[in-house]
Amino acid sequence: MRAARVIIATLCALTICACTPLPEKTADGRSEEHDIASATTAPSLPPRPREVRLDGLDPCGVLPEEQRLLLSLDHPPNPYVESGFGNAKACTMRSGISGNVARLALVTAEGVGVWLDENAQVDARPTTVGGFPGLIVRTPGMDQVCNVEVDVAEGQFLDVMFRDGGNETKATQETLCLGAQRVAEAAIAALLQRG
Repeated sequence: MRAARVIIATLCALTICACTPLPEKTADGRSEEHDIASATTAPSLPPRPREVRLDGLDPCGVLPEEQRLLLSLDHPPNPYVESGFGNAKACTMRSGISGNVARLALVTAEGVGVWLDENAQVDARPTTVGGFPGLIVRTPGMDQVCNVEVDVAEGQFLDVMFRDGGNETKATQETLCLGAQRVAEAAIAALLQRG
């Protein structure tokens, strides 16, 4: 009798499993279930080793000329104000060698957590930049750009955007993310040298 109950319970469990639909796959092979979980579970960032305040800094002066040249950013830097980040001071630098463009924005109006909010609608993955917590941010549908966001101080972050500048041969997004990471590392090192 006991064996019959075990067999019936096993058959019921198998029937339930067989009737449960599998998550559908998206175009990139991931399941929708994974997308829902990653969209609702924001990564948490570790504490920063110290605060590096960005107030009053010139974004075009963060990277000295010799550092820009090492990064192949050989065109003169151009300052402007980035209204999308609370009128953050920003600077673009172009490479005449690769054609790619780097942008530094010194965001002092909000913290890096803005990228972890579900309303951001981006793919934000944790990274470390010069010992500081950061995020590699990819925006769906925009594969010619990659951002690295570095949590430098309470309510402030360094935004590094790296994009394809209209090259004949398009750079992959992975290449752009590596470029953004390199520029972010150099910028953090330069900021730390300031004291």
